[in-house]
Amino acid sequence: MIIIRMTESEYEDATNGLEYPGYCLACGEEAFGCEPDARNYECEACEERQVFGLEECLMMGAVEFV
Repeated sequence: MIIIRMTESEYEDATNGLEYPGYCLACGEEAFGCEPDARNYECEACEERQVFGLEECLMMGAVEFV
């Protein structure tokens, strides 16, 4: 599983914005337009169904604050 590393400020900006980011936990590609609780969306880069919303990634332990 990919670990997403970001500062707390970056996390706050991402979750308060309008783009609703998600991340593919297979390849690390960032996806936009994901609901915060998105699960198993298809990744446009690697086509795996491993895209999760950023807040879901946090709850899964895939976000590390640096």
